[in-house]
Amino acid sequence: MSLPPDDQTTPTKPKISPEERRRRTADRLTMIRLKMAIGRALDDRGTTSPAEIGAALGMPPAEATKLLTRHQWREGDVALLEAAAARLGVRAQVPPSI
Repeated sequence: MSLPPDDQTTPTKPKISPEERRRRTADRLTMIRLKMAIGRALDDRGTTSPAEIGAALGMPPAEATKLLTRHQWREGDVALLEAAAARLGVRAQVPPSI
């Protein structure tokens, strides 16, 4: 077995700072609350098909469905969910920033 040369070490993934980790955790919690509030509002209206959901949220059906079902944190999702909630007239209880 041969070892790789020292000058060809594999790059390591940079760690995020504690502040960034806290911000992402707060965003995840906000996203969950907004998704639940939006889902309840859509259910109350009887809006179930992707086309209806997209029209209600003002975005393409595939994008709206992905936004509401995505489990992974992505930059900008909170803003999209807040805009969708405002369009539906929904308010989610969002805790103050940490």
